[in-house]
Amino acid sequence: MIAFIGGGNMAEALIRGISQRGFRDIIVSEPKEERRDYLRDRFSIRTTPDNKEAVKEAEIVVLAIKPQVMEDVLTEIGGLISEEKTAVSIAAGITLGYLGSKIRTKKLVRAMPNIGALVQESMTVLSLCECFSDSDIRVVRDIFMSVGKVITLPEKYINAVTALSGSGPAFIALFLESMIEAGAGLGLDRDTASELAIQTLIGTSRLLAEGITPSKLREMVTSPGGTTEAGLRVFSERSLGSIVWEALKEAEKRAKELAR
Repeated sequence: MIAFIGGGNMAEALIRGISQRGFRDIIVSEPKEERRDYLRDRFSIRTTPDNKEAVKEAEIVVLAIKPQVMEDVLTEIGGLISEEKTAVSIAAGITLGYLGSKIRTKKLVRAMPNIGALVQESMTVLSLCECFSDSDIRVVRDIFMSVGKVITLPEKYINAVTALSGSGPAFIALFLESMIEAGAGLGLDRDTASELAIQTLIGTSRLLAEGITPSKLREMVTSPGGTTEAGLRVFSERSLGSIVWEALKEAEKRAKELAR
């Protein structure tokens, strides 16, 4: 059985993913009655307001809660997460070392999915101890593979991951907002500018997913002396690369500050 401590959006995305693969042995602990009822009815799973009840029956415990309540929750249930259980945290800033100081089991996983999980297009990075058997970690990987792609990296890279793929959707959305505003400024109505920008992003993403590198795609669109070259010149002159670098550095810095 998999227990989710917390029934928010990311937990729902993961539950949807594994449910679609036929897994129903799930229990969710969630304090809000309306949310419990929704998850129970939507996915035909068990729900409870009692964290301890959820943990007692589970082989895998997914800590899908906010970082600021992690200490209180682990104080309540840490002693129940025994050595044979696996604990998976998707809370930003919560280190493996911190989890290890609060939980009895050594089978700990730190997972960093992103908002793409809501449409089963997440990029998830897992960091874990070396104590896992192949079968144990396969189950954890399968949970996150149900909502997108998964890679495993040492924990020392997790702050960079947070900046790039965790915060990245917001950065991309900001660029898209700017494209829409610029399109409106050129005389397009806002709905048309939005449709043009969003579909352009979707098509570009699909091409990149098919294996075309960003640099190759840029070359394919850019003709000498053409419109794309003129626009790219502005990005170069205004140092777009430096802006992106500074943004990711700031995000990584903040991730380090929030870590415990």
